[in-house]
Amino acid sequence: MSFFDDDEPDEPTRVTRPARPRRAATATRAPAGGPPGPELARRRQAVLLGGLAIVLILLIIGVNSCLDSRHDRSLKDYNREVSSIVESSDKQVSGQLFDVLEGGGAANDLQVAVNQVRLVAEEDVKRAKGLDVPGDMEAAHRNLELVLNLRAEGVRKIADALPTALSTQAGANDALRNVAGEMQGFLASDVVYSQRVAPLIKENLDDAGIRDQRIAQSQFLPSLGWLDPGQVAQRLNPDAANGTETPSGIVAPGLHGHGLVSVAVGDVTLQPGEVVNRIAASQARTFDVTFANQGENDEQNVRVTVKVTGAGKPISVSKTVNQTKAGTNATVPVTLNSTPPTGRAVTIEVAVVPVPGEKKTDNNKQTYTALFTP
Repeated sequence: MSFFDDDEPDEPTRVTRPARPRRAATATRAPAGGPPGPELARRRQAVLLGGLAIVLILLIIGVNSCLDSRHDRSLKDYNREVSSIVESSDKQVSGQLFDVLEGGGAANDLQVAVNQVRLVAEEDVKRAKGLDVPGDMEAAHRNLELVLNLRAEGVRKIADALPTALSTQAGANDALRNVAGEMQGFLASDVVYSQRVAPLIKENLDDAGIRDQRIAQSQFLPSLGWLDPGQVAQRLNPDAANGTETPSGIVAPGLHGHGLVSVAVGDVTLQPGEVVNRIAASQARTFDVTFANQGENDEQNVRVTVKVTGAGKPISVSKTVNQTKAGTNATVPVTLNSTPPTGRAVTIEVAVVPVPGEKKTDNNKQTYTALFTP
């Protein structure tokens, strides 16, 4: 056969290689470019849910902490506001009211002065009504409003009664008794505050774990002697009081009254007149007042007053002696509620308030000039 007998060229020989076996896809690894496997997806979901739970817990803790902090602040703010209102009631209303009543003067002038005090008392009521009251303090606040309303109402009624109480009219004694009756309202306000308002505020602060707050105390009525119509009459209108009926009955016959004997401050016995009495400020708080019962009768609820004026804010305090014996002396310590200013001359007025039936009163009080030294 000739070399050229076959017209078609020979084809190259093909070599066939065996195919590589594919790796089986595992359950935990997803093929490239495909969705994750079920197990990996579950793990990712668990991690995501756990993270969300932690964030939620932290948010809840943060919100609760903020709420607790805001609640504590609201309790503290309420307590501070109440303290401010009560301080105004005691100093601006009670202090001024009884200074006016004890100071004397024309009936119309006294009524105007007491009406000015009434405006302050009514403003205290408005301030209390405008407070932002935490829910815990609602019971305390109801009682606080009662306290302030009793005081404002009492001041108003006293102002209305003064023109008649200070007159020589036939109804003067009835008006004086009405004034004494309003003092019962002031006493009731003190009781409500001390037994309901202050304890409830403290209880709520304690329940919240707040221990660093001062709970204001309050005393509106300066002495129980103002509850006695006889003593009220002696202070406001002695002419109407002499010989009139008191809670203990008709004034006993015979002489009544007291005379001031001496006043000592520390180791200094005060001298009246133009003498300047020098008193160490460290001893300036307590005045030992000695007076004599110069009448023929024992006397009840005798009130002694001390006033310091002429420099700084006037200081006025009083103390009541339950009983004095006829013909004997009595000494009562009267303590000031603040320290007098030093280095400036002041006037000190000490008085024993006339008792029912007392006709001679020019020896009941004395005025001294003093200088309190550091």
